[in-house]
Amino acid sequence: MDTRYEAIFCIVNAGFSDAAMDAARKAGATGGTILKGRGTAGREAEEAFKIHIQPEKELLMLLVPADIKDKVLRALYDGAGLDTAGQGIAFSLPVERTVGLNRKKPEKEENGE
Repeated sequence: MDTRYEAIFCIVNAGFSDAAMDAARKAGATGGTILKGRGTAGREAEEAFKIHIQPEKELLMLLVPADIKDKVLRALYDGAGLDTAGQGIAFSLPVERTVGLNRKKPEKEENGE
């Protein structure tokens, strides 16, 4: 039986990706990738959400088994969410296929892809 995965993306203020990753690890995630970025939200978003938006961001990308997705998302919210200095948001997307997570080569599909 195939393990199903979810991709989780967590965007936090610069300097808070370690706190987010620590929270995700406690919930069962094994690792992630951090990218540096810059937010583009303007004054309207700050006024609508009643928060100050720091332009420098870090994006944490995680691939987790689908059965722990909700636990990891909750941990990210508690550890680095909007109610913290990290001001983080997180979301998940289903993953259709993966390669490189085990040593087995992917099988050829019927249509030759």
